[in-house]
Amino acid sequence: MTTWYFLNSGKCSPSFNMALDEALLDWHSEGLIPPVIRFYEWEPATLSIGYFQQAKRDINLDAVREQGLGFVRRPTGGRAVLHEHELTYSVIVTESYPNMPESVTEAYRVLSEGILQGFHNLGMDAYFSVPDTEEKRADLKSPKSAVCFDAPSWYELVVEGKKIAGSAQTRQKGVILQHGAILLDLDQEKLLSVFNFSSEEAKNRMRRKLPEKAVAINSLVKEPVTVEQCVTAFRDGFAKSLQIELKPFTLSEEQLEYVRALEEKKYASDEWNFKK
Repeated sequence: MTTWYFLNSGKCSPSFNMALDEALLDWHSEGLIPPVIRFYEWEPATLSIGYFQQAKRDINLDAVREQGLGFVRRPTGGRAVLHEHELTYSVIVTESYPNMPESVTEAYRVLSEGILQGFHNLGMDAYFSVPDTEEKRADLKSPKSAVCFDAPSWYELVVEGKKIAGSAQTRQKGVILQHGAILLDLDQEKLLSVFNFSSEEAKNRMRRKLPEKAVAINSLVKEPVTVEQCVTAFRDGFAKSLQIELKPFTLSEEQLEYVRALEEKKYASDEWNFKK
């Protein structure tokens, strides 16, 4: 069995969360650490936007500020995500890892097997979404809204036909960084409040559509699932699906300084977060 590092960061600021993901990618690309599975949460609750999104066009920044939400641009693509009642995961692994597909979509499937197994460990009947009509495939190429949980993409996780976990991926320096949100609960009105809509009618359409498209774990189970239960279920899911041994990893003071410097320079800056 190959040994990977396992890091559970707990609740961190949005800028620190993104800086740590990038730092792990840097260290792995330099051969300083093995591949990593990381879990984390957000303090405060945060709206993250995809690398290519236009913040002022897509996001109601006044509502973000009024509700005391954090705001950060991810290094990965995809659409905006409200990180509140969730466990977030990231996977950092080289593109040349044994049996890792070259295709982004197929690599996404391989890495997401751990999430699929985690849902099964929680007793949930989850499966991968595969768009089965031309209309659904067209939706993936031209998303209708800035809301991440508007619709599942290729190989995202679905329960009862509704998206339950959303992920995004980037490749830099020969390394794959995939991270994503595992929803425990979903505050639909708060989610809707932080997006710009062309009209009140468009917002109401999304309000009606969202419960049909997205679902959270605790709306599907009899007993509420805790973050701690999720950590165990999904950690074991990654270990089983990737056939790896997970070794606990703690950052040194030197590594923490590297992360803080990257955070200050990049993810805590308006230049990065509002550059589009």
